[in-house]
Amino acid sequence: MSAMQLHWDIFCRVIDNYGDIGVCWRLARQLAAEHGRRVRLWVDDPASLQPLCPPVDANVDGQWCNGVEIRHWHENILFDRPAEVVIEAFACDLPDAYLAAMANVDPKPCWINLEYLTAESWAGDCHGMASPHPSLPLTKYFFFPGFSGSSGGLLREKHLLGERDRSTFQSGGSEAFEISLFCYDTAPVGGLIDALGKMPNPVICHVPPGKPLAAVSNYLGGDGPWQCGNASIRPIPFMPMDDYDRLLWRCDVNFVRGEDSFVRAQWAGKPFIWQIYFQDEDAHLVKLDAFLERYCHGMDKKLEIVVREMFVAWNTGGNVESAWLNFMANYADIARHNSHWADTQALLPDLASALVKFCTTKV
Repeated sequence: MSAMQLHWDIFCRVIDNYGDIGVCWRLARQLAAEHGRRVRLWVDDPASLQPLCPPVDANVDGQWCNGVEIRHWHENILFDRPAEVVIEAFACDLPDAYLAAMANVDPKPCWINLEYLTAESWAGDCHGMASPHPSLPLTKYFFFPGFSGSSGGLLREKHLLGERDRSTFQSGGSEAFEISLFCYDTAPVGGLIDALGKMPNPVICHVPPGKPLAAVSNYLGGDGPWQCGNASIRPIPFMPMDDYDRLLWRCDVNFVRGEDSFVRAQWAGKPFIWQIYFQDEDAHLVKLDAFLERYCHGMDKKLEIVVREMFVAWNTGGNVESAWLNFMANYADIARHNSHWADTQALLPDLASALVKFCTTKV
């Protein structure tokens, strides 16, 4: 295998929402732009990528965008060759024909199963673990994004934090307190809206379409915008990725969900509240607690209680109104912690660079 490993294939099945394709798209374009890789992104639902990257045409089988070749992964697709590095995102199961092609080339491709982000300690133990295929001469390696040096790191473009700082400086800030509200429709938005309306100063809450707006509309009725006490609740259009980053940088608090927006909120360096993707038997709450354990490390104990109270209330339907008022009463200290958290995470290798380094060793 070439040490350069120029050709990479990334396979992505869209389960729901924008998390899976969001992560894969960010990774693909960073590998192309910063590492000079020739990347093909195979996605079974190109329409899900179009809102994140408007130049994408959802009706064609093959196209180029941002230096990445985007291919529609459907049942009858023909593969001309396997790449030197193959990313199977989130255990999406490679096509049998592609697996057979991988088995028939020499040297064999470096095969990566890119896992979901988790702060659980076992993920660090399993990061990089090899899994031989039961019948083919192939080995798959598990690659875990994460928050420690024993993980694969987080997606972070080379110039992201510099662009964030320049954008924040140039915007000059807003007179109103701004919030972005990206959540699932199960979020207890009623308690939050009631609390926002009671804040002493003007608040602007930006609500994107889809599940966040559905949750708000279900509570307030109608299509908005709404005025609730001091809070202006405003629907906003769906934003491409880079515009969404700028929204996160501008807002004073960001409510985020899933994996992709969760990571971007951390790079914003602003206070955030995370709604984790629901899993059966409350498995998601174990992951939430694992993250809070890392994120709150070094935090004053009283402050940690306030932060935990808000995250847990948002994820379990607890007393959000009370939790929010406590959160806001400690806003300055939470903001300082988030800035430090982002700086600390930025000391670790980013996910794309870690992948390139890892695969280079699998010659």
